[in-house]
Amino acid sequence: MADDKDVLRDVWFGRIPTCFTLNPDEVTEREAEPYYLLLPRVSYLTLVTDKVKKHFLKVMKAEDVEEMWFEYEGTPLKWHYPIGVLFDFHASNTVLPWNITVHFKNFPDRDLLHCPSTSVVEAHFMSSIKEADALKHKSQVVNDMQKKDHKQLWMGLQNDKFDQFWAINRKLMEYSTEEGGFRYIPFRIYQTMSDRPFFQKLFRPVSPEGNTHTLGDLLNEVFPAAVPNEGVATANLPF
Repeated sequence: MADDKDVLRDVWFGRIPTCFTLNPDEVTEREAEPYYLLLPRVSYLTLVTDKVKKHFLKVMKAEDVEEMWFEYEGTPLKWHYPIGVLFDFHASNTVLPWNITVHFKNFPDRDLLHCPSTSVVEAHFMSSIKEADALKHKSQVVNDMQKKDHKQLWMGLQNDKFDQFWAINRKLMEYSTEEGGFRYIPFRIYQTMSDRPFFQKLFRPVSPEGNTHTLGDLLNEVFPAAVPNEGVATANLPF
């Protein structure tokens, strides 16, 4: 995978046309025009919406502004899910642009985690990286990296710099063919029809008989009765 640079670049630069509209219940000094943005699928909402916040703050009084949050058709959008996962989960069948409503009041504490700064997003992202590396390499790659490597990986994501990010991330994607590849494939499957937010399960890339597993094999392992159709929203493999 680390050698498929054209494919990796296409995935990295995947964008979702999005229209941000201020919640009509917000108190404004004048009418708030919608704001349009191309959202990167592989980032997080709180990393790429500074322009959205600045746009709407121009029409609001400071005393009416609390923590900004987003919702789509009445559902609060979890900032700690990648943007591509959020879109696939909630709006994959919608007509573009994706219409997201912006709020500055009445933060839904029961549905969303607070995100006071980008350092919170960084901590969440690095935690996901470490979890994935523990499954793939017994944490050996992350443990061998220096602090500057961790920072470069994060800054590459934060600043949408493909080459900066993949200069470090390629280390996390390398594996020894002699050892049969990764120990386990890190994945999460999000379901629309479930009381569980997502499924995770230990899954090896190669069977004991030496056969390479496919995505279909993974789905059959997670859902042994039948591979679901519209029930599965998206499968998210950490970087």
